Amino acid sequence: MADFASRSMERLACFAAVGDHPGSRTFERGPALRLWAIPCGVLVMTVSRDDALVSIIMPLFNSERFVGETLDSVLAQTYGNWELVVVDDCSTDRSPDIVKAFSQRDGRDRVRLYSLASNQGAAKARQAALSYVSGDYIAYLDSDDVWLPRKLERQLEFMEGVGAAMCFTGYETIEEDGAHRNVVHVPGSMRYKDFLKQTITCSHTIMFDLERVSLDLLSEVRDVPYDYPEDLDTWLRVLKTGIVARGIDEPLAKYRRHDGSRSAAKTKVVARTWNQYTRNEGLNPLYSAYCLFWQLTHAVLKRI
Repeated sequence: MADFASRSMERLACFAAVGDHPGSRTFERGPALRLWAIPCGVLVMTVSRDDALVSIIMPLFNSERFVGETLDSVLAQTYGNWELVVVDDCSTDRSPDIVKAFSQRDGRDRVRLYSLASNQGAAKARQAALSYVSGDYIAYLDSDDVWLPRKLERQLEFMEGVGAAMCFTGYETIEEDGAHRNVVHVPGSMRYKDFLKQTITCSHTIMFDLERVSLDLLSEVRDVPYDYPEDLDTWLRVLKTGIVARGIDEPLAKYRRHDGSRSAAKTKVVARTWNQYTRNEGLNPLYSAYCLFWQLTHAVLKRI
């Protein structure tokens, strides 16, 4: 009996990261039961939360050109139990009206629009949105990006299968006009130190399980400048607790590049990341430079 218990524990260790194993697959699936088969011969049973509510949070600012396509990609999701919390950051165009029209078209009271009293940036808009959510999972979406139809379904299936607290996916980069640029591949997992050297994720692919990551941690407000890399600050804060982010190397979203976007202003991005590492993370300058070197290297490689 002791030998059986020992072998069972060894097998349990084999599937600690079952979904990350290249040979793992879903063996059978029912309405509340999922079985995973992996190469070490173990059959893993997990309970599926098929009724889990996904809270999608989206900051909004002057996105009338793109937000309609973004909203349509949410409506097209094969997983339908979601709510969309939109916080407008004092847009001066028709963006809020487009969201209101979308809500009326959906007709299911799943889309709610709130407004900030003054323009405060995407970070504050996201934090405000978190105070209105009621879901089991949190998914991030920017008002100019696009999800593929199975994005939520695929991530939920994966996260429940491996017990992931944080999940990110591969994505396609598109130009401002929607033209294909390239596909960005992601690793199977990332820890805090990995993330410092390879911030390969985009916020619109991130999902958190609120049973494993507290809403208070995600909502924490640090005293950072207006143009700080607020999403990076959040991801690092979560990973610093010891949580491992799990990756799905499939392009389940589209990231839109703009000539005037932060991602296009490389020098400013490096400066902000340097400040993040040396000030908020408390890293010494030498290690910060080492991490930035690898981060820039990966940034070049993912565009090839």
